[in-house]
Amino acid sequence: MYQQGAQAYQQTTKAVENPRERESALLMKAAAGIQRVKDEWETGTREELKVALTFNRKLWTIFMSSVTKEDSPLPHEIRQNIANLGLFILNETREILLEPAPAAQRLDVLVRLNRQIATGLRGS
Repeated sequence: MYQQGAQAYQQTTKAVENPRERESALLMKAAAGIQRVKDEWETGTREELKVALTFNRKLWTIFMSSVTKEDSPLPHEIRQNIANLGLFILNETREILLEPAPAAQRLDVLVRLNRQIATGLRGS
């Protein structure tokens, strides 16, 4: 699993030069994967849910790790906001994996957050 996430990150890195654009593209990819699971909720599998949420969780873990480093160039408030969002996403992901039955609607929150952050990174 980790290998797949790293490979996806490297492939996206090659296609996109700017780090903010890269991060935006990865967030959009994660959002699309979660949205696909939601759209196919009735016919999808638990494994597809797990794969989509794992990719998103790994991505947010990387973001959180990056903003909590001493040498992060971001202002403290932004770093704190990203860390808080990341914690929310990790907790929500855990809850969805533990109790997937009502998760279809809960996936919307993860998709919306990823898309909003991606849009912000693009400056749109």
